[in-house]
Amino acid sequence: MPMPSEYQRASLDFEKFLLDARAASGLTTTNQVYTMVQGVLQTFRRRLTLPEAIQFAGVLPPVLRALFVADWNINEPHRSFADRAEMTQEVQSLRADHNFAPDVAIQAVAVALRKNIDEAKLDSVLSTLPEPARDFWCP
Repeated sequence: MPMPSEYQRASLDFEKFLLDARAASGLTTTNQVYTMVQGVLQTFRRRLTLPEAIQFAGVLPPVLRALFVADWNINEPHRSFADRAEMTQEVQSLRADHNFAPDVAIQAVAVALRKNIDEAKLDSVLSTLPEPARDFWCP
């Protein structure tokens, strides 16, 4: 069996995602965007059960999937979904001295994610998660 195309073009697809997130966020570099994306993914992950997180990861492209599960402390206390402003502050707290995530960080990543994956698959998975999880990814 040949290597799946999603793995063959993983780096190019991730670069396109970062550029879309950069455009949606108003940031100037993909380094800034990388930290913002990582913060958004970690913030979301902390609010899911392990099975929910694995299910969500399954719809992500390979590099985003790896970023979603990287450095995961599965013993970290589960957090409840909060209002967007509070969760944005959590995003902005990742590497705070080098984090330029704007107040629209979650929305910007949601816009870029929806542009770069199969939205029907994403929405199908989100439909199985609690309503606040669906709201999180609503641009």
